[in-house]
Amino acid sequence: MPTDGPLSELASPARNAQFPWDEFDSAAYCDHNYLEMREDDAEILGIASSWFAEEMRDHAGHGLDVGAGPNLYPSLAMLPHCARLTLREYSAANVAWLHEQTAKLSERWRPFWEVVSPEAGLGDFAKARELMAERARVERGSVFELPRATWDLGSMFFVAESMSEDPVEFEAATTSFVRSLRSGAPFAAAFMEQSSGYDVAGVSFPATPVGVEEITACLDSVAADIRVRRVEMRPKPLRPGYTGMVVAIGRAR
Repeated sequence: MPTDGPLSELASPARNAQFPWDEFDSAAYCDHNYLEMREDDAEILGIASSWFAEEMRDHAGHGLDVGAGPNLYPSLAMLPHCARLTLREYSAANVAWLHEQTAKLSERWRPFWEVVSPEAGLGDFAKARELMAERARVERGSVFELPRATWDLGSMFFVAESMSEDPVEFEAATTSFVRSLRSGAPFAAAFMEQSSGYDVAGVSFPATPVGVEEITACLDSVAADIRVRRVEMRPKPLRPGYTGMVVAIGRAR
């Protein structure tokens, strides 16, 4: 069987650079995924916000949300514990969306903040809007090009497995994220389990199918005190082509 030429090219996994990320329809994605808070997202948010509250306690640091895209609930989980918060995003469309949303949080994020606020004791949604506008900064950049040992806490939700079909790129993105954190820094990461890809406004985007085993093995090389938990899809599947969600918390080595 030949190992090069057109047939092998067709068989190769699609990689991140092959997709039109700058044309990502941020509003359509957000409306489909976060028009209302799902039970599975609420569970993941509760795990992440409790973890950051436990680890950061009475001090604030510089937080990082990698591949933030049209999803602000990871940033909300970190916000009470951030003197500064960097939202790093590669897609030009998502960068523009994030600038608008961080300047004034949409009302849709209110129920998400209500999950976070009891842990932080920071009050109502008006306070969330104030803190986000003051502390958040959006920057364009790639997960593959993060500086090392820079941030004090971090999140990466539905990014590493949702940007490529290549397991090598999944591993590279995940390890790059954790290595961008200072030693001992807490992180939370979430993944679509066994995803086969997804459509946004009629445009197809890739995924690497991963589960608890693959995620744990990847994190083992760069993180400590890892806890990985599978989350059942509730109340119904968000879309075709996945089997649940996985959330991982731990500390950077």
